[in-house]
Amino acid sequence: MSHANGLIAARSVTSRVTSRVMWLLCIAAAGLIISVLALVLYYLVSIGWHSVTWAFFEQDPQPYGSSGYPGGMRNGLVGTGILVGLASIVGVPVGLLAGVYLSEYRTRPWITSTVRFTADVLAGVPSIVIGILGYELLVVPIGHYNGWAGALALAFIMIPIVTRTTEEMLRLVPRSYREASIALGATKARTIVQVVLPAATGGLVTGVMLALARVAGETAPLLFTALGSRLLTFNPNYAFPSLTKQIWDYATGPYAEQKQEAWAGILVLIALIFVLNLGIRFFARSVQTRT
Repeated sequence: MSHANGLIAARSVTSRVTSRVMWLLCIAAAGLIISVLALVLYYLVSIGWHSVTWAFFEQDPQPYGSSGYPGGMRNGLVGTGILVGLASIVGVPVGLLAGVYLSEYRTRPWITSTVRFTADVLAGVPSIVIGILGYELLVVPIGHYNGWAGALALAFIMIPIVTRTTEEMLRLVPRSYREASIALGATKARTIVQVVLPAATGGLVTGVMLALARVAGETAPLLFTALGSRLLTFNPNYAFPSLTKQIWDYATGPYAEQKQEAWAGILVLIALIFVLNLGIRFFARSVQTRT
C-alpha cells in the first residue's frame, strides 16, 4: 500500500513539474513574440516618426526638385480608403451570404463541402496570383489599369475570409435558438435574419474587420490592377492611387527623401491597422457584454 502511495506521489510531483515547465515555456514564447513586435514598432517609430507631419496627410507627392518635395501621401490614403470601400461592397455581402449557406443550408453535403474547400483554397492563394488573375480578367479586356480591377481583386481576397468566419461564428449560436424560433412559427429565413445573425453579430463584425485589415495592407494585387497614381483622383475608371503602392514606389526609388517618406507611410499604415484591430476587439467585447 505504501509503495502504491509512493508511486502516486511521484507521479503527482512529475505532473506538477511538467505543468510548471510547460507554463514557463508558454510564457517565454509569448514574451519572445511581444519582444519582436516591440522591436519592430520601435524601429519603425524611430525611423518614420520624423516624416509624419501634417504635409504627409494634406499634400500629394511632389516631383523631385520642386519646392514642396517630397510632399505627402494624401492621394494614397484617400485611394486606399476608396478601394477598400469598393471591395467591401462586393466582398462583405458575398462572403456573409456564402457563410450563411454553409452554416444553415446543408441539404446537399457535396455542395457545402465543395464551397468550403474552395474557400479554404482561395484563402491560401498568394495575393500576387490574384493580382495576375485580375490583370487578365479586368485590365486586359478594358485596355488599361483601373481602380475597379484593384477593388475587385481585393474583394476576391476578402470573400473566403468572411465566408469561413461567418460559418464558424454562426455555428457557435446554440441550436436551441433556431428550434425555439421555428416552434413559434417563424420561417427558416426569418429565424436566420432575426435570431441567428443578431446572436453572432460580434463574431461577424470581427471577421469583416479582419478581412478589411488584411486587404488594406495588400500591394501585389494593386501592382497588376490599379497600378497607382501620383495624383488624387476619385475616378476608378483609370489608374488609381493606393498607400501601399506609393510606399512600394518610394521604398524602391533612388532618392533618400522618398525612402524616408516610405518609412513614414509604413508607420501610418501599421497604425491604421492597429487602430482598426483595437476597435474590433472593443466592439466585440461590448457586444458580448450586452448579450
